Formats: sequence, C-alpha cells, structure tokens
Amino acid sequence: MKKAFTMMELVFVIVIIGILSAIAIPKLAATRDDAIITKARTTLSAVRNSIASERQKRILRGVHTDIAKLNGNGGAFSTFDDANGHQVLEYDLKSCQKKGCWTTSDGVTYTYKGVNGDCTFKLENNRFVDKTNGGCSELE
Repeated sequence: MKKAFTMMELVFVIVIIGILSAIAIPKLAATRDDAIITKARTTLSAVRNSIASERQKRILRGVHTDIAKLNGNGGAFSTFDDANGHQVLEYDLKSCQKKGCWTTSDGVTYTYKGVNGDCTFKLENNRFVDKTNGGCSELE
C-alpha cells in the first residue's frame, strides 16, 4: 500500500494558497505605498527644519538675505546657496523619474512624484511652500 496525497487534497491546498495570496498581495502593495508616502513626509519635514535652521544661523551671523535656492551640484537637496555650501540634508537625494522621488530643475521649485500624483513645492520667503493646485493632501 502506497502513501500519497489524493488529487482532492492537492486541489484543496492550491485553492487555500490562492485565496491567501489574493488577500496578501493587495495588502503588501498598499503597505509599500504607505512607506513611500511616509518617507516623503519625513523628507519634507527634514527640508523644512533644515531651512529654518539655516535661516537662524544666517541671522546669528548677521546675514539677512533670503535663501535663494537649495541645491548646488548634485541631486534634489544637496546644499544651500551660501559660500560655505552647507548641506540641506545629511544624505543627498538623487533626482529621478519614478514615483516617490523629488526632482528640481532650478533649485527653487521642486516636484514630488507621489503615489496619487505630482505635488509641487517652492522655496519662497525662506519657507518650503506647497504650490500644488488644491494642495498636496498626500504629504500635508
């Protein structure tokens, strides 16, 4: 007498695996999108804090000019426009074209390629302001 699985047992296991994967895959995709949004919110907060800190440093040095732009040679947020070239973030974000990335062409206007569409931010009056039509509810 041979011991083996019947065809009915194998079909039952395959159906259970199919049901579990149908539930798990959409949950994993939603979790990935949530992680991308959280990373963008953290970056936005870090950039805004960095701008406020740089502004305070300039006031203490007696420099009262506005911060003109945020990037030098490099990615999306590399250095401020001052002669010392202080870094905006601890690590530089490279510009890219996929979702979840920041891009800029002039160092003043930035676009976040989000999960739910693009958001536009602009450096004006020493603040990093949301200029998206209707606001970027994804990050704010």
